[in-house]
Amino acid sequence: MGETSKILQRVRTQKPLVHHITNWVTIYDCANVLRAIGALPVMAHAEEEVADMALLASALVLNIGTLTPELIEAMKVAGKVANVKNIPVVLDAVGAGATRLRDDKAAELLNELRIDIVKGNASEMARIAGLDVYTRGVEATKVEGNLREIARKLAIQREAVVVITGKQDIITDGKSLYLCNNGHDMMSSIVGTGCMAASVIAAFAAVEKDYARAAASALVVLGIAGELGARTAGGPGTFKQYFYDALYNLNESDIDRMEKLEISNEPA
Repeated sequence: MGETSKILQRVRTQKPLVHHITNWVTIYDCANVLRAIGALPVMAHAEEEVADMALLASALVLNIGTLTPELIEAMKVAGKVANVKNIPVVLDAVGAGATRLRDDKAAELLNELRIDIVKGNASEMARIAGLDVYTRGVEATKVEGNLREIARKLAIQREAVVVITGKQDIITDGKSLYLCNNGHDMMSSIVGTGCMAASVIAAFAAVEKDYARAAASALVVLGIAGELGARTAGGPGTFKQYFYDALYNLNESDIDRMEKLEISNEPA
């Protein structure tokens, strides 16, 4: 059994509880995608209860897609508890580079919490790294420069795993580099696949202490499900249905046969 299959099997067996303080647009999809892989989602946003919920959780997802200043304060409370408990914290930097508020609040979270995994598309992550780029709402724009090197430097600076999603996903902890080539164009035709990726990454990190490997394997699983779902989908509506079914039914044979993951221990 390959490493990705082993991690997915641990998720299905251990059923980690993933606490989300997340994006209102995609909250339902994030919950469903975790149930499809066998993990347990919980969405708790109120500052008055997030500490208690983080104590119960195996991982924490912070998603700034529909942020408010009050929501950021709740994220800080939950994040500090997660740090003390030593469970993985995933920051999905949705829309970083679009507005000053998003840039400022993403920086606050990174500076005040231990973020174990930070994820976004190319322009979001380039902005987090300090480059002069912008994001078109939540859609990636062109980034000048070597994305692998941007990811490596950011990972070293922040002492975190950096995930840049795109046609080819880049995952690095500053030492190991993973390039995931799984996925299908139809995944970009529905809202929420990026947010779902953060949720699955968190579930994998809850059962695998090598967070770079966990994130890479999570993206492989999502990508393969996208490829399988697209085979029978007639469009975005049916694709989403078949995508969930593919995740639920994904087996070791599918993963070992379809995985397209490049691994390097050389500098990114």
